[in-house]
Amino acid sequence: MFGLLNINKPSGITSRAVVNKVERLVRPFKVGHSGTLDPIATGVLVLGVGSATRLLEYVQQMAKTYCATFLLGQSSVTEDIEGQVTVVDNAPIPSQTAVSQCLQQFKGTILQRPPQYSAIKIQGRRAYDIARSGKHVELDSREVTIHSIKLVQYNYPELELEVECSKGTYIRSIGRDLAEKLGTSAVMSALCRTAVGKFTIAKSTSLSILQGELIPDNLLPPHLGVAHLYHLDLSRDQAQAVSHGRKISMKRCQTSSSHTDQVAAFCDSNLVAILRREGPFEWIPHKVFLPTTFTMDVSSKL
Repeated sequence: MFGLLNINKPSGITSRAVVNKVERLVRPFKVGHSGTLDPIATGVLVLGVGSATRLLEYVQQMAKTYCATFLLGQSSVTEDIEGQVTVVDNAPIPSQTAVSQCLQQFKGTILQRPPQYSAIKIQGRRAYDIARSGKHVELDSREVTIHSIKLVQYNYPELELEVECSKGTYIRSIGRDLAEKLGTSAVMSALCRTAVGKFTIAKSTSLSILQGELIPDNLLPPHLGVAHLYHLDLSRDQAQAVSHGRKISMKRCQTSSSHTDQVAAFCDSNLVAILRREGPFEWIPHKVFLPTTFTMDVSSKL
C-alpha cells in the first residue's frame, strides 16, 4: 500500500490511537500521522500508509484550518477544559467590537509562546510531563503565521473563531493571548481541524466505519501530499537513474532560477521521488519510491 488517508478523528482519543487502529487493519504496512491533535480535538488527521509515511513531513508544511471555541472569564493550567477549570471572579465582559479589534493583532507572522502542557521536548522530556510533575515550564516564544483569523460567533462567555495558520501554531494559546489583551482569561472548550491543505473534513473518512476491506477505497494518491512542491516530469531513463540513487540533470527545469530546493518527480503520472537541488541544473534523489509502489491517480476522491 502506498497512499494517504484523510481521517475525521473523534474526540476523546489520541492521534496515536487512530494510527494504532489503522495499523492493525493494514498490517504489515507502516502507518504514521502528519500532526498531532489533542484528545479534546476532532477533525482532519492525515495518515500515511506504507511508503507514504515518508511524505508526511510535506503534509505538515501545509496550512491548517481550525474552528475553535473558547470560554472567556475562565482559566486552567492546560489552557483548555482538560485541566481543572477556575472561574475568574468579576471578570470583565469584552464587547464584540473589542474582540474583533484585538483579533487584528494576530494576523501575519507573530511570536507565540507555546503552552506548558505541550509535547515540546526540553532536554529529552516532554513539556507536559515536566508540568505534570508539578514544575513550572516556561517555553521560548516562536514564530508562527496566522493566515486568517475570523470571529464566527460571540455570545459571552462563548467565543468561536476560525483560524488558518502555519504548522506549529497552538490554537489554545491564541485564546489565551487574545483573552490577556482583553483583560481577562480563557480556556478552549472545543477544537475541530477542518482542513490540512486540500484535505478537508467534508471529504474525510469516519474512523468508526473504517474496516480493513475499505482501506483501498479510501486511500488517496500520494502525490496529494506534495501538491505544494514543484512537479517535474521525468523520462523513464531519468526515473531509472533516480531509482538507483544517481544524480540527473534538468537543464530546462523552470525552477533553475528560483529558490526551489526540493521538487516532486513523476514518471508516467506516478510519484517516483523527491529530488533535492545540488547545482543550477542538477538534482539528487532525496526520497525514492520504487515503481512497485505506484498507484493509480484517483485525485478525484479528494
